[in-house]
Amino acid sequence: MEDGEMVRLAELTTLRVGGPARRHVTASTADELVAAVRAADQAGEPLLLVGGGSNLVVGDAGFDGTVVQITSRGITVHSVDYCGGAEITVEAGHPWDEVVARAVAEGWTGVEALSGIPGSTGATPVQNVGAYGQEVSGTISAVRTYDRVEQKIRTLAATDCRFAYRDSLFKRERHLGGPRYVVLSVSFQFVVGDYSEPLRYAELARSLKAGIDERVPLAKVRESVLKLRAGKGMVLDPDDHDTWSAGSFFTNPVLPAEQAAALPPEAPRFDAGDGRVKTSAAWLIDHAGFPKGFGLPGPASLSTKHTLALTNRGGAGAADVLDVARQVRDGVAKIYGVRLVPEPELIGCEI
Repeated sequence: MEDGEMVRLAELTTLRVGGPARRHVTASTADELVAAVRAADQAGEPLLLVGGGSNLVVGDAGFDGTVVQITSRGITVHSVDYCGGAEITVEAGHPWDEVVARAVAEGWTGVEALSGIPGSTGATPVQNVGAYGQEVSGTISAVRTYDRVEQKIRTLAATDCRFAYRDSLFKRERHLGGPRYVVLSVSFQFVVGDYSEPLRYAELARSLKAGIDERVPLAKVRESVLKLRAGKGMVLDPDDHDTWSAGSFFTNPVLPAEQAAALPPEAPRFDAGDGRVKTSAAWLIDHAGFPKGFGLPGPASLSTKHTLALTNRGGAGAADVLDVARQVRDGVAKIYGVRLVPEPELIGCEI
């Protein structure tokens, strides 16, 4: 475990905004991560955990506490059996897309549509990361954590994680202003085979020239998803300012049926169960008068490739990004009566 020099959070996040951390520690193993968290808690210091930094917006004043950068790596394969499936455990700091690439190469199905998502594996259960009809909760079997309240290691079965749309126990349970549970590793169970799960997302199915519920080779799904994401600026590229973002900035609203019925007939609608309807945040943003590139020339704007991403055009601060976010949020609320909710974690700032 290394106690680093003064670090600006802009250097650790994909949006590239954020002021300095009062203290920066790098944890390369689960034991080092637990030790760093315990030390911060015992000192009464605020704590911020950073993996890939792809889901964070940190204020320009920085973070007046301990930032623990999680760099643990490793994929442990416990068993592979065509009847029982594949069981693996991945360290929290391991880059997520490397896990997906390995799964596709080995014939482990269930995460192929989650290709190209930036960030660390330990962050995936927190947000219940999802894309193109898959959610990571569909393959998670257990999450090993450090419980800051009980001050002990706890392994939670998938059923105890309370997964929901872009939500989980890990996101909801808080302690001392941060997460109660620190993810140390994530265990997955996959079906073994050469073909994907049934396709559930129309855009992906069209790109593959396949039908909904059809199965296609895993490698083709990964290739298609990476192409789709790159076309939306959602695959990290240091030379492309459209990828200087925190991914999708707003979650898709899940509305009561009567509120969804008041939207224009052409607005997308998806059954979310329990009498609720999910609609598209990107559609609402675009049709409320905020097209791709809104805010250009910057220093912050909507992506020129996708209205759901707020981007740093170079030299932006958190205040610049959040100013654009407020305009979009308030404009959508005024036109459609729907209040968009940020998807990234906002640290030391708000909209």
